Amino acid sequence: MKLTLTALLAATVAMPAAIASAQTLNIQTSFNAGDFSTQFLTDKWLPKIEEMTDGRIKIVLTPNGSVVPARETPEAVAAGVLDGDFTSVNYFAGLEPAYAIMGDLISGYDTPEQMLGFCKDGGGEAMMQKAADSVTGGEVHVVACGPYSKESLPARVPINTFEDLAGKKIRSPEGLAAAVFKAAGASPVSIPFSEVYGALEKGIVDAADASAYVNNSTSGLHDVAPYPLYPGIHSMPSMQFTINEETWEKISPEDQKALHDWWYDAMFAMAKETARLDKELAERDEAGGKIHVINWAQADRDKMRDVARKQWEEYAKKSPLAQEALDANLKYMTEIGLFKE
Repeated sequence: MKLTLTALLAATVAMPAAIASAQTLNIQTSFNAGDFSTQFLTDKWLPKIEEMTDGRIKIVLTPNGSVVPARETPEAVAAGVLDGDFTSVNYFAGLEPAYAIMGDLISGYDTPEQMLGFCKDGGGEAMMQKAADSVTGGEVHVVACGPYSKESLPARVPINTFEDLAGKKIRSPEGLAAAVFKAAGASPVSIPFSEVYGALEKGIVDAADASAYVNNSTSGLHDVAPYPLYPGIHSMPSMQFTINEETWEKISPEDQKALHDWWYDAMFAMAKETARLDKELAERDEAGGKIHVINWAQADRDKMRDVARKQWEEYAKKSPLAQEALDANLKYMTEIGLFKE
């Protein structure tokens, strides 16, 4: 069927309008430019948000510190300097203690999928929104939150059980992580990440809170710490995905839902891929004979979690919002069987 002249003119006028309505969101991440996570999202997932919104939404990810330091992204998003952020919320613990609870409940969840479930279905998003409101006055909308990997623990000596932590010197960031290691009998040592390799090599520390297995391997830590604990027993940093509130309100409900679903789909996929890569690398290393990968029994993981819980409870006393954040996590963790009623 041929278009009438009127219909053809209407279609011609409508096309530029549709193109003009496409929106680009500039999102700063706490990933570095060459990270696996940056490449994975850029190659596999940025095109998908355009597909899901029929081209109405485009996301541009910029690396850590490209516009503002990572710890300043809440203010930058609130002010409209950034359209949004995709950042590890541990950076914001100095702004509100609840961020430390929400950012990395040390030795809490066993898998990234469990913590993603807390954010998506267990009240985590609402809790993260309260934290954002407390520091930005309601000018930032939390779209989603959760981690994509659990860090391993490179060690230069075998730490086969919970009891083996006693007396071990472990590089750890200050705060909640250090408190948990100390309560478990270890001696936390605060040194910059850039000095971890040398500290392990010289025996200044016995193990180190560092990164995911694949990252620790790439950086050569297993050359000087050939007894990595994997899957890890401690850290699982959570990310947040936020958008400036005014910008969010201008996005249609349909595209708001697409952004929410897109982010969780991407994070669950990245968690699966990271786990696959870590597992393959750990199996290769174990087969090679030079590296002995240690996987704690569930009983030892449970002991670590019980000890850690007392430190979460102490930390939660720092603010009413931190206590609320811990209560929300504990409620969900009990529901999924990590704690008994």
